Amino acid sequence: MQQIPEEEMGKDKKKKAAEQAQAPVNEQPAENEEVKEEAAGAAEEQQAPVKDPCEELQTQLKAAQDQAEEYLNMAQRVQADFDNFRRRNQNVRAEAFDDGAREFIKTLLPVMDNLERALQTPSEDAAFKQGVEMVYKQLSDTLAKRGVTVIDRPGEKFDPNLENAVMQGTAEEGEPGTVCMVLQKGYRLGDSILRHAMVKVVAEA
Repeated sequence: MQQIPEEEMGKDKKKKAAEQAQAPVNEQPAENEEVKEEAAGAAEEQQAPVKDPCEELQTQLKAAQDQAEEYLNMAQRVQADFDNFRRRNQNVRAEAFDDGAREFIKTLLPVMDNLERALQTPSEDAAFKQGVEMVYKQLSDTLAKRGVTVIDRPGEKFDPNLENAVMQGTAEEGEPGTVCMVLQKGYRLGDSILRHAMVKVVAEA
């Protein structure tokens, strides 16, 4: 049996001892890296800013207030539009009512003319004449309550806005440019002329 020299055996022992000594040394860096990573993660968690609950609530409150103000402005605009629409509607209805009233009153004016002619006609029937007078007065009062006024201006300066000159008078009948005779009465409702008066006007000198 061949004996291994003591020197070689010593070398083998030293080699094995060196390998055993190197093994934990090689593994140690990996363990150190894991520890370092864990420590770094913990440090980052500690350094991360913590949100203030009050600040977050204030942000939410501000957003809610902005939204409420937007809804309020929207509601105010809708209300203003509705008020304008209602006013326009009221004006249109009022104008339509006035137009209808004017047209209806115009249909009554010939009745007034005929009643006046009947009163100017001589009659021996006193009861009949009194009845005509009552009807004429009742109709006149009704028109007056509605705001209708009569255009009847003998002796006044001729006004083309109120009267139509259909005849020419002489200087003996009055002052030049004045109404010397009303042939047919005119009527007005407020500023609206329902019918111009038909008049005779003294000629200008």
